[in-house]
Amino acid sequence: MADRATVEDGARARPARARSFDVPESGRTIDIALIFGLCVAFGLVGTALVLGGSVSSFYNLPSVLIVLIGTFAVTLVSFSLTELLGAFGAVLATILPKRYDHRLAGERCLNLAAIARDNGVLALDHVLPVIESEPFLQRAIAMTVDGATPHQIDQVLAQEIDAVQDLRHRHAGVLRRAAEVAPSMGLIGTLIGLIQLLGNLNDPSSIGPAMAVALLTTFYGAILAYMVLAPIAAKLERNAEAELLECEIYHACAMSIARQENPRLLERLLNTKLPPSQRLDYYG
Repeated sequence: MADRATVEDGARARPARARSFDVPESGRTIDIALIFGLCVAFGLVGTALVLGGSVSSFYNLPSVLIVLIGTFAVTLVSFSLTELLGAFGAVLATILPKRYDHRLAGERCLNLAAIARDNGVLALDHVLPVIESEPFLQRAIAMTVDGATPHQIDQVLAQEIDAVQDLRHRHAGVLRRAAEVAPSMGLIGTLIGLIQLLGNLNDPSSIGPAMAVALLTTFYGAILAYMVLAPIAAKLERNAEAELLECEIYHACAMSIARQENPRLLERLLNTKLPPSQRLDYYG
């Protein structure tokens, strides 16, 4: 097992070759599909209401409160307040999600592996500030610079991946639960309206408007569940899968550098994880 002193000796003994310390950067992007999908869905509903000529009849404040506050309260029974607020924060993050380009992540890893092979593992210490936008990768590379063994790196990173994935799926689970609750709250509001309606059957002129108001809560619950909560929960799960693959790429990178393997071997390993259309040809 090579400790830090051994790594330093190796770095001094190996002649450094000129290689750029620039590492391809990633960033955030706008989820056009999410925004476009929601806009089209609500646009279609809004258009139907306008063409019907009775937009005002689809607004009822008590119905809105029953569905929104009721869904929040019942969902809170199943989860903690922290988990619920965290899920709402994750929803906001889906609008400006991190850009997951797995081929770019693989190129970033191969560049880091080449820097370590040409200049020594300690040379990666200069790259750490450059990859601060990738916290997981930064922590993984920092462990290799600090002389952690491959077993230690594997253990720590695997546990971190599991913890992050558990959190992501818990957030999606909160939204899934809320999507189940929203139609039920709509039904409860409808039952409340029907009971009030039946209590005023002596006034036939009020039956039609009262029935419309009673059905509004079911309408609100369906809109909230099937047009907002369930689709965004699916988006969170998709993003979690993309994040998992990226973390596995960075995990393999750190392990390969710690073992001082040839970057060509790392490229072959990463190509087994990447989809065929994104596979690397860094070394031809």
